[in-house]
Amino acid sequence: MITFSKVKSNPHILEYIAETEKTLAALLYTDHGLRHCNLVADRARNIAKEIGLSEREQELSAIAGFCHDMGNFLSRTNHHYLGSLLFQQIFLNEADPNDASVVMQAISNHDKDEMSFTNAIAAILVLADKADVNRSRVTVKDPENLKTDIHDRVNFATEDSKLRVDKNKKTITLTLKIDTSFCPVMEYFEIFTERMVFCRKAAEFLKYKFRLVINKFELL
Repeated sequence: MITFSKVKSNPHILEYIAETEKTLAALLYTDHGLRHCNLVADRARNIAKEIGLSEREQELSAIAGFCHDMGNFLSRTNHHYLGSLLFQQIFLNEADPNDASVVMQAISNHDKDEMSFTNAIAAILVLADKADVNRSRVTVKDPENLKTDIHDRVNFATEDSKLRVDKNKKTITLTLKIDTSFCPVMEYFEIFTERMVFCRKAAEFLKYKFRLVINKFELL
């Protein structure tokens, strides 16, 4: 049986994540390395726990969260498909077929236009991944260069981000604190509207409502 502990210590997965971090840094992307993978895994497990999924489903949510971006070193465009296949190759003889298929489907589904959901873990991964907007994701160090890329500007301007589940109200809320002196809130929507639509669809699959609050104003 695969466990989160085994996945986090697997040398192949750790190497693929390390290579992904180098590849996307060279392309001037925001962080997709261990920081992002650990955060998404933690958030995915927490969402699964908060909505009442089983301990095994919580574990699989964390596994999918940790592995979801590891295919980026092969291709940014097809990283979700490649990451899914890499996961299958690594754990071919170890994973229960159902566990493997759930994680593979979640990884392959998390970043594509024809996104659809057939299991809760895939929906949870989308929410955990797309909610990672934060200054700590910015890899560019030169302050002048920060201003030239809208993704860097928006992430750098985001001083705090929290994702909370309210089981009683059936809401999943992303709360952001954005420094509007560095970047206007409108720029967030310029690049992240599609992601928020994905989050809304994911929350609806879980029978929750997705809410977005920026600087104490509810926008979704």
